[in-house]
Amino acid sequence: MYQDDPQRPQHTWTHTPSSHVGFTGRPVVDYGPWPYAVDIETATLQNDTFRTVLWTGSHLQLVLMSIPPGGEIGLEVHPNVDQFIRIESGEGLVMMGDREDNLSWQRHVSDGWVFMIPAGWWHNLVNTGNDPIKLYTLYAPPNHPPGTVHRTQAEAEAEHH
Repeated sequence: MYQDDPQRPQHTWTHTPSSHVGFTGRPVVDYGPWPYAVDIETATLQNDTFRTVLWTGSHLQLVLMSIPPGGEIGLEVHPNVDQFIRIESGEGLVMMGDREDNLSWQRHVSDGWVFMIPAGWWHNLVNTGNDPIKLYTLYAPPNHPPGTVHRTQAEAEAEHH
């Protein structure tokens, strides 16, 4: 099945606040590992879930996130996964370190900023602004099960534990 296959949905991002729908009004699904193109800025800005896996390939994964004011990703480490994060809107403080108790690398980030998290580094992103942080992130290799949707951080944490 390829991008132009008539059975594949058209890729027009639409969203309603009452339910997480995406392309052609269907629930957002993981479009990997098929070839895929998306207006990433629009998709990111319209996403209101804590985490939605949008595409999972063999070696890479694209995830949309929305972090509310005062919220955070949560302190975590990915031993074998590099991560790229691009902030589309909002502002926050990113902290990283080689140990959980040593987050000495810190930067204020906002619209247009990117940061890379090397595998094995502890990290967190805290929303320090008044609006949600809207971001997309790339994991290499994939870090979440294909098709994962967590509406809130609490839902993500409950599933993780």
